[in-house]
Amino acid sequence: MTHKRAQAIAAPLPQRSILLQRAFWLGLMASALILLQAVQSQARPDSFADLADEISDAVVNITTSTVVAGSQGPNFNIPDGSPFEDFFREFQDRNQGDRPRRSSALGSGFVISEDGYIVTNNHVIESADEVFIEFFSGEELEAKIVGTDPNTDIALLKVEADKPLPFVNFGDSDMARVGDWVVAMGNPLGQGFSVSAGIVSARNRALSGSYDDYIQTDAAINRGNSGGPLFNMDGDVIGVNTAILSPNGGSIGIGFSMASNVVTRVVDQLREFGETRRGWLGVRIQDLDADVAEALGLENTNGAIVAGVPEGPAKDAGVLQGDVIVTFDGVDVKDTRALVRQVGNTEVGKTVRVVVFRDGKTVTLKIKLGRREDAEAIPATTPDAEKPAEPTEVLGMMLSPVNEELSAELDLPNGTTGLVVMSVDDTTEAFEKGLRRGDLITEAGQQKLSRVGDLQDRVEEAREAGRKSLLLLVRRGGEPRFIALSVGEE
Repeated sequence: MTHKRAQAIAAPLPQRSILLQRAFWLGLMASALILLQAVQSQARPDSFADLADEISDAVVNITTSTVVAGSQGPNFNIPDGSPFEDFFREFQDRNQGDRPRRSSALGSGFVISEDGYIVTNNHVIESADEVFIEFFSGEELEAKIVGTDPNTDIALLKVEADKPLPFVNFGDSDMARVGDWVVAMGNPLGQGFSVSAGIVSARNRALSGSYDDYIQTDAAINRGNSGGPLFNMDGDVIGVNTAILSPNGGSIGIGFSMASNVVTRVVDQLREFGETRRGWLGVRIQDLDADVAEALGLENTNGAIVAGVPEGPAKDAGVLQGDVIVTFDGVDVKDTRALVRQVGNTEVGKTVRVVVFRDGKTVTLKIKLGRREDAEAIPATTPDAEKPAEPTEVLGMMLSPVNEELSAELDLPNGTTGLVVMSVDDTTEAFEKGLRRGDLITEAGQQKLSRVGDLQDRVEEAREAGRKSLLLLVRRGGEPRFIALSVGEE
């Protein structure tokens, strides 16, 4: 009897255990929801007012003044004897006597040190005779230009103040993620201090420059915002507002800020030297595509192929046309853009190890970098002269060896050798890949060409080796590029 009662009393215990477990999990879920709501409220601030109060004193308006020549007035062609002849002649004489006048422009900037260094865009102060800084307090000071960098559109200014100035710090732009909140500040459309908020819409955008690394944002940026800061939620500058994409000149939510990790390198050099000092390798390079990689025997398209080697550090170290640069200073090369930026960020005069892929194997070279700013005008080298021969059709192109007539027509340097494209069948791969009349093919399979027979030999060699394509070095207007064409079957 006692045993049965014990069983009856014990029977509900599993149900109680289940209820307790459910209560536990419900409580845990409720706590998680509360925590999630707290995180979300942190990620989406109710107001940016505290942040604006903290950093606004370091944001400045910039006004520039430039002397421009007086207008000469419109030129009216009035027939002799016209009743309006005297009127228009008087009008022209009056306007031709205009004196030079001053033109003003507006922009934004921000203070980066208590002793008065200010960052803005180069295009804000370019050609300016006078630059004036207006602070959030209303105080105005004249600034001098310390240095500029048109390549990244960054300029460094300096003002002399009688007290320490409020300033802001640069943040790490590489830490910014797509979707992060950002705040833009500046002087849009000359309206004075203004704040706008948005998110990081995209990273690593390139517009037109070799060193471009733009943060794209939907925070409102308009004319006059140029040179102003883009802040993260910690109040650090992660970008300099530079450009917008717009069909009407106003913000449509696509703005670009030069990443702070690019800006800080430029600013440090401008501050120390008054100019930039970028590393220079001395090669002309292009990206690899799948056909070019296959023609070279590479497994992927990583790296940068050397299309030309002018006089400079690379040539002195033994880099050859057709080499594929796969690592630079211990870092794998993804593409030409990455290589240009890495070389530019490397100290001038530093000796670096460069690994190239050449003839099916890797070769390591030591190269002492020069300075890009000192070498941008170095002319390209030209191939050695060899004898041309008769024209022929190959790979869908009618080709002719260089002769005196073609050399004069195409304005080729003396001693130029290769095959001139006389025409291209518009149904062929050569046409699809951009080859056109007047192009000069100087190499095939990384070997120089002087007659059409040389190219035919390279085609046969590629077929016999089982390769699907042949790499051609093509020059147009003196600029080299590689193109891979399918060789097909015999």
